[in-house]
Amino acid sequence: MTSQTDITPLVDDWRAAGIEDGDMVLVHSSIRRTYKRGFSPEAIRDSFLEAVGPRGTVLFPLFNFDFCKGADFDIRQSRSKMGALTEAARLDPRAVRTGHPAYSFAVLGAEAEAFRNVHNSSGYGTDSPFAMLHRRGGKIAVLDLMGQNSMTFYHYVEEMHRVFYRYHKVFTCPYTDFEGVTGQRHFSIYVRDLERGVLTDVNPMDERLWAQGLYSGCRPGEGHGLRVIEAAQMFDAVAETITSGEAEGVLFSYDKT
Repeated sequence: MTSQTDITPLVDDWRAAGIEDGDMVLVHSSIRRTYKRGFSPEAIRDSFLEAVGPRGTVLFPLFNFDFCKGADFDIRQSRSKMGALTEAARLDPRAVRTGHPAYSFAVLGAEAEAFRNVHNSSGYGTDSPFAMLHRRGGKIAVLDLMGQNSMTFYHYVEEMHRVFYRYHKVFTCPYTDFEGVTGQRHFSIYVRDLERGVLTDVNPMDERLWAQGLYSGCRPGEGHGLRVIEAAQMFDAVAETITSGEAEGVLFSYDKT
């Protein structure tokens, strides 16, 4: 580990929340409260790696939507817009970065090499890191964030079920690869239908997951703030909501203004 801080208290917290040795975990985070406890982004990064142990793997989201607005993307240099912890993961020389310009990830740990050369064309598609996490029995951990501000996995489930309130939108912009070669590349995102006034509104689904006992750990702002859920259990619960026709008011709503 690169941090000189004693990260044992954080490791204990994360394991108490439901992270176990050998897990593959996607971590969404707001580290403001944890930082105030005296832990740097690098120490927090290392605490998650310590919590999963040498057989485990951690994914940190490096989401950046500038590409969707026409900005160049350089996989070697484009920064994460998901906070200091994710930037600490991106800059870690051990990290493997996946290739979607809006929804890339820094992957660290035992199975990081499985994510090398992952260049999924659709942000939430069957070849995306979300799908890999699902297939490999992974977990999702959220630190001090509401579902509305973190749980992108919802959109993976929505894409897998081709929900009527989202559609594929293609973005084209200059893309620079690991070899420094720049060219026009095309990627898609399963976006909400703005013309129909669709709003992402997933906090009610988060409450369902709590009520069903699928989350372990703490709610945002309480205790250590980390909650954990198995990706497969989340997928099944969200899929049930979609297929039963209950998505409106639970996963999305309409802008009434």
